[in-house]
Amino acid sequence: MYDLVFLFFSSFLAATIFPAQSEAVLLGLKITSDYHILLLLFIATVGNVLGATLNWSLGGYFMRFRSRKWFPFKTKALTKSIKIYKKYGIWTLLMSSVPLIGDGFTVVAGMLRINILLFLILVTIGKLGRYVLLVTMFR
Repeated sequence: MYDLVFLFFSSFLAATIFPAQSEAVLLGLKITSDYHILLLLFIATVGNVLGATLNWSLGGYFMRFRSRKWFPFKTKALTKSIKIYKKYGIWTLLMSSVPLIGDGFTVVAGMLRINILLFLILVTIGKLGRYVLLVTMFR
């Protein structure tokens, strides 16, 4: 049971800015345990999506400081970016599982207050897709 908890937390952390290797944990459990692969995929995906949701929340929180002098984006540039992201950028959430850049997509989605339901759907598709691809590649 502790290994499933470890899978959940490694998946959660892997979706945040903290370095974690949920893929290695998932594959390790797939190879060495008797857990059904669907259970492993479910736990890894839920953990990863919840980690991305934390990023979304932090992005929204960060926007509270947009009027501060130290805030890295000026109002005009931010307004333009919001318009562009809302038109095209929502689909980048399908790539939220891509190393290095995927976490940024989820933070920006939170900054722009992308609808949480749409966020959850797209992020879940991306993250589950990556895990399914991973476990099918390493049979």
